[in-house]
Amino acid sequence: MRVLRDLLAALVILPLLVAGAFTLWPGRPPVNLPPPGTVLDMHTHVAALGRGCAGCFVAPELTDSYKFSWYLRAFGTDAHEMAARGDVAVAEHLREQVRNSRFVARAVVLALDGVIDDRGELDRAHTQIYVTNDYVRDLARRFPEFVYGASINPYRRDALARLDQAKRDGAVLVKWIPAIMRIDPADPALDAFYERLVALDLPLLIHVGDENAFHHADNALGDPARLLRPLEHGVRVIAAHLATTGDNGGEENFTRLLPLFARYPRLLSEESSLTQVNKLGYLTRGLAHGGVAERLLHGSDWPLQFFPLVWAWWQAPRAPWAELRYAAGLDSPLDRDIAIKAALGTPVAVFTRTASVLGVDLETAE
Repeated sequence: MRVLRDLLAALVILPLLVAGAFTLWPGRPPVNLPPPGTVLDMHTHVAALGRGCAGCFVAPELTDSYKFSWYLRAFGTDAHEMAARGDVAVAEHLREQVRNSRFVARAVVLALDGVIDDRGELDRAHTQIYVTNDYVRDLARRFPEFVYGASINPYRRDALARLDQAKRDGAVLVKWIPAIMRIDPADPALDAFYERLVALDLPLLIHVGDENAFHHADNALGDPARLLRPLEHGVRVIAAHLATTGDNGGEENFTRLLPLFARYPRLLSEESSLTQVNKLGYLTRGLAHGGVAERLLHGSDWPLQFFPLVWAWWQAPRAPWAELRYAAGLDSPLDRDIAIKAALGTPVAVFTRTASVLGVDLETAE
């Protein structure tokens, strides 16, 4: 027991000692930081418990988990504030982060659809989290810092009608997490949905790789090889996180994704979550692979930007210490994420192209 206690103490104290030593190193901004106000963060989340968001919920298996209080703290809130102020508390904390950012002008807030049953209706019993399109659409209408990112499970009976409505309502993309939504991107039954995405010119942001944030997930559905069907139909697929977790077919999902960039000009990706400690080295590996940097967009995966999950000094072997010192000194988590990625060699264009690729006007946020 004493050995375990000493080990835990070391795990807490050692990073603090390391951070203290590195603070003596003079900070220097990375040369490839984007100009102020030129960045669209295309990957942010909100949580809703049905206290202001009609129909939204988080399943008891998550709310009863030890992770839930961590997630609320990462969102900048807690159960007491959400009980008092409702679901909008989370959105307002995100809005404050965007407004306090030097680089980020607006953020795409993502809805999240649920599991769909054999009748084409929401299967509440098997859905872990549900954030409706209407709620996120209304947030984007209320707060100019937000942009609407829709989520539509293609197995819904009225999926195509929902897709048309999302486009009319200003959605700039559709988001899937196949592993928890029970969507097989390789299913031929989804061809009509893919054809409608192409006709509407709506990109499909798909979580690729393992999904570890939820209570249970079918990670075989995160295999990059399953993206071939929508890509063959001409869908602009944005493979989230560069497929940087898990493996399928005996190789890393990350490795399985990389060759697809040369084969499919409409395949994009984004570097959200790649500053997390469980994904060390993937961003530099991806940038070193020919053709990947030209297809990358920027996202933070807010709210997963908290210590110890994200810490500038985890990257010490891969980036100039002076640039990491600059990043570590930034108060804004959104700016710190950008500065760490810039220190790791992410080109300016990755940050600045995201708004134009998604057709978002950054000037409308005041």
